[in-house]
Amino acid sequence: MTTLDRPRFTTGSADPATTGLDRSLRAGQEVSTTATAGGLGGTARHAALHAWVASMAELTRPDTVVWADGSHEEYSRLCELLVRDGTFLRLDPVKRPRSFLARSAPDDVARVESRTFICSERQEDAGPSNNWRAPGAMRAELEQVFSGSMRGRTMYVVPFAMGPVGSPLARYGVELTDSPYVVVSMHVMTRVGEAVLTELGTDGAFVPAVHSVGLPLLDGHGTRRPDVPWPCNATKYIAHFPETREIWSYGSGYGGNALLGKKCFALRIASAIGRDEGWLAEHMLLLRLTSPEGRAVHLAAAFPSACGKTNLAMLTPSLPGWRAETLGDDIAWMFPPGAGDAGDADRDGQDGRLRAINPEAGFFGVAPGTGESTNPTAMRMVASDTIFTNVALTDDGDVWWEGMTPDPPAHLVDWQGQDWTPGCGRPAAHPNSRFTVAAERCPTLAPDWDDPAGVPVDAILFGGRRASTIPLVTEATDWAHGVLLGATVSSEQTAAAEGTVGALRRDPFAMLPFSGYAMTDHWAHWLEVGARLGSAAPRVFSVNWFRKDQDGSYLWPGFGENARVLAWVHGRVLGEAEAVPSPVGLLPAPGSLDLSGLDLPEADLRAVLAVDPVEWSTEVELTSRWFAELGDGVPGEMLERLDRVRRLLPPR
Repeated sequence: MTTLDRPRFTTGSADPATTGLDRSLRAGQEVSTTATAGGLGGTARHAALHAWVASMAELTRPDTVVWADGSHEEYSRLCELLVRDGTFLRLDPVKRPRSFLARSAPDDVARVESRTFICSERQEDAGPSNNWRAPGAMRAELEQVFSGSMRGRTMYVVPFAMGPVGSPLARYGVELTDSPYVVVSMHVMTRVGEAVLTELGTDGAFVPAVHSVGLPLLDGHGTRRPDVPWPCNATKYIAHFPETREIWSYGSGYGGNALLGKKCFALRIASAIGRDEGWLAEHMLLLRLTSPEGRAVHLAAAFPSACGKTNLAMLTPSLPGWRAETLGDDIAWMFPPGAGDAGDADRDGQDGRLRAINPEAGFFGVAPGTGESTNPTAMRMVASDTIFTNVALTDDGDVWWEGMTPDPPAHLVDWQGQDWTPGCGRPAAHPNSRFTVAAERCPTLAPDWDDPAGVPVDAILFGGRRASTIPLVTEATDWAHGVLLGATVSSEQTAAAEGTVGALRRDPFAMLPFSGYAMTDHWAHWLEVGARLGSAAPRVFSVNWFRKDQDGSYLWPGFGENARVLAWVHGRVLGEAEAVPSPVGLLPAPGSLDLSGLDLPEADLRAVLAVDPVEWSTEVELTSRWFAELGDGVPGEMLERLDRVRRLLPPR
């Protein structure tokens, strides 16, 4: 068995003293006191974990192996190291306390979908929307690039939890990385440290995730090269092995390419685990909405990029007396009773319902477009204790990005470290610039956001960005119809850089880049979960905040006013809001949307809720062609539901 042939790490009997771990630890002296075997509680007792760390150290050849303990002292020490190495710039301690700015390499600024692979045993299990590579061939390539990739660097062993440690709904991973930027970011985004190792015990299951920036500081002859503030490699791999639950990432130090608990584990690998165990890992926010009478419902919502997901997760309702509380901004794991260990989480008479947790512990948000007028909650959240990446630097040591304020400063240093002035013809912040901040910094965070039992899911929302056709809000007639709504999520491209302006970009369930298996199998899995839930299944809705009039102006004001739509959803869940049928689903009955205090012309309200038969006939035909492109894997129930919409439309 080669290094890369190792199976999933659930049990093992290897003796750490004979695996080479001690030898790898003695390779350098810059080792924390917790780096010795047994120094982190349950670490020494998990023989398979030790054997894997040792084998990866043998392959990558770091100078030092350090076990991350998740402490505040460790975080502070690594931040100081990053400042010293030029990766972090400390921001003004008064304007932005305990915050830092990082600038990545210009060719390492976002997810690299063309180099993201699903390495399932069978190509059909990856599906046509994923890049598939045969596991054996990919392992051979990975062994080549990882060989010696950490020479001259420290390998950090980062045990982390997705979900509250000890929750029956949580899952665990261990990331090996040669990037201290990744370690501090994992501190923010996950739960790191000894508690995880204690939970793993002697043979607990974990997802092994190995990451290297791919820039060793020693060559094969032992000659040292100077480091750079943002090490990376032009060659990149982000590889996932669904059957063995492994993640391998090489060449990038940025975001989801390197923070392997995020999209790699929490969506691609977790979706495959959920398929096998009967639960759902989804690209969804979680929100609690409470009426003035104190009645709460819980919403999960999926939106593609640029569709207002973060703004909705941190909603400030415009309706008096309504309260929205953030439970998660990006990913939700949802468990029907008995799936995985979900039966242990049922309580308080909630048996039979779907329960959800936010598996993350922090927010990795897109900065551009976030401002006081669009998301004041996020602006308060990042006022301190935040890592900013690829935003601009102000002359007084603060940060700025497009959309943060109505007018830009007269001078900035842009995300590439160059002087910037308004009108210079380039953005000050990279369009994908980010902030990384602990969830507990969010002012609207629910006090029980990390309840180990999760929350019951009462309603599921799917939303795209469409200037026409799709109504402001539609309720599915049943679960299968709701799966159709999720499967047909789409947005119109808004910039030439994305392709043809106005062309539809399909993003079913907002999961197209993130599903660890074939998208049509994902739909079939949703149908199976619905059958399991039966009458306890959440209600499902479609929303579209972006409908426009003939002049190109938005018909719906959006932002905090979206609470009016959520209030109708709330009423539907509790049986208090009226709906009327249409060929595409249930629409708000006249007068059932609370528009008090909103200056919305009646004509605009009719337009934003309109179901135009001509537009919908075209929509059905486009969807039929797209389904045909996906092949025979499209569930028959989806085809039947689409045909039902076609039959209900009046003749053209």
